[in-house]
Amino acid sequence: MSDSNKIIDETPQYLAGQLIIAMPAMRDPRFEKTVIYMCAHNDDGAMGLVVNRALESLTFPDMLEQLGIDPRGAGDKINVHLGGPVESGRGFVLHSRDYLQEATMIVDHDVALTATIEILKAIADGEGPRQSLLALGYAGWGPGQLDTEIKGNGWLHVAADADLVFGPDLDSKWQRAMDKIGIDPRMLSDAAGHA
Repeated sequence: MSDSNKIIDETPQYLAGQLIIAMPAMRDPRFEKTVIYMCAHNDDGAMGLVVNRALESLTFPDMLEQLGIDPRGAGDKINVHLGGPVESGRGFVLHSRDYLQEATMIVDHDVALTATIEILKAIADGEGPRQSLLALGYAGWGPGQLDTEIKGNGWLHVAADADLVFGPDLDSKWQRAMDKIGIDPRMLSDAAGHA
């Protein structure tokens, strides 16, 4: 078969650096109307952080105190997010690439992920990344699991942008992500189908 006759699968195989958006009929209440920034997606599985759910019970200064870090005036305006249901006691900082450590995982040209106490100290001192999102826990999928959920009409995906990832208006992120795709959620069916 010549190259011009090959069927090309237009579906992205690897979604790291993109957002996935829960379909309106998402049956899992842990992910209902969530927007998840994908930190990793490969043959071994996928990992992401929910970017539109803040923890009501924990403030950034409270978290710093629990870790024995002087809050030094770190404001309550920094949300601690519920990053997902996996390892909910483990902390992650999704952030702009202007702050890098040896332990930092670079996700794409704009965003990195660090899970160390040092980044929390830097943020408390006002020396952290320009943009950041603090999360406890993460969303994780085994090999092929996320791909199957996407094919089963569970998720949509869209290119990430700084406002959707780091912006403070959490309540509107799901709708704004849908708008970015150009989809009216009321027009979506929860049934998967093939043409």
